[in-house]
Amino acid sequence: MYQPHPSPILKSLFSLKPFQGAEPKSATFLFVGLDANYDEEIELKPIFKDVLSYHENGVKFWNQRGVHHPFLLPQYSGDGHRYHRSFARIGFRPEHATLVSFVELLDFPTVGRSSLTVQDLDPKYLQHLNSLILEGSAKYIFLSAGVARLMKISKQFPWLRAVTGSAGILPVIHSDGLRTVYLHLHFSNYGKFQKQMDLEADAIRSLLFKSGVEVAGRANVEENSPITDQPNRL
Repeated sequence: MYQPHPSPILKSLFSLKPFQGAEPKSATFLFVGLDANYDEEIELKPIFKDVLSYHENGVKFWNQRGVHHPFLLPQYSGDGHRYHRSFARIGFRPEHATLVSFVELLDFPTVGRSSLTVQDLDPKYLQHLNSLILEGSAKYIFLSAGVARLMKISKQFPWLRAVTGSAGILPVIHSDGLRTVYLHLHFSNYGKFQKQMDLEADAIRSLLFKSGVEVAGRANVEENSPITDQPNRL
């Protein structure tokens, strides 16, 4: 169950580019989420012009503003900030912008709290996602367990099985020699799960070395108020 976002501008942007960051077919790191959720009145907020700039060209935005998502800009402190702050701990920098892409199981923006079921998903769009994963250039694909569960139930991803092994701290759910699909904790986790999340961030950052890209250490991102206390691989 979900509620589509009422903003015609946001919906138009997603219809043109149902992804965030780099083009998913040419990215090296592909992060698959459930849905792209925004405040119902996002158009009235000062951050909206930055949101539009981001969705028009995520790579350009990252290089110009120094952060991968507008929710990390100083003037924003609403929902989604913790997720993107946790992602930033991996240590990707603006020069990595062309390597990183985000896609979701819904190809349009939502508002409010979503609780997705497989009936909410478009089989044709899922087939497109499957093609991006298996035929795109991404070497490293990341799913939280909730995403993986819906993908498996949909039967549009026949390669998706139970965990088949691990690459250090990250469970592996598919590997074919060209690409590896990992399971990770949802980036909105915090508190007692922070140590595991830090280890996973280190593991993801280490994959940049395998790609031959120079990286810095884990980003030191300041903590804010908690959002959830659930072990959200789901």
